[in-house]
Amino acid sequence: MAHQEELKKIKIHSALNKPNLLFGAERELILLLGLFSAMMIFIAMTWQTFIAGIIMWVILSTLLRMMGKADPMMSKVYIRQMKYNSFYPAKSTPYKREA
Repeated sequence: MAHQEELKKIKIHSALNKPNLLFGAERELILLLGLFSAMMIFIAMTWQTFIAGIIMWVILSTLLRMMGKADPMMSKVYIRQMKYNSFYPAKSTPYKREA
């Protein structure tokens, strides 16, 4: 019988494969939310803005976590799909010149 070689195995660390999340939500979005909440709390310095900032943080961070659980890159996908045209005319090649 012929000797069969075993395939070489390479370990892929899980940190290279996971999305970059913070508190279970997209990092950029949760940091922006924290910045806006802190601005509301510390700039106006009233009880109403303090309560509004805390409520905004709790509700929106929960929604961002749900969004991160559904798709960790949902905002990036949404932004990319908004750049697409709504209609692409039929052409044989994208380099075809108009007559």
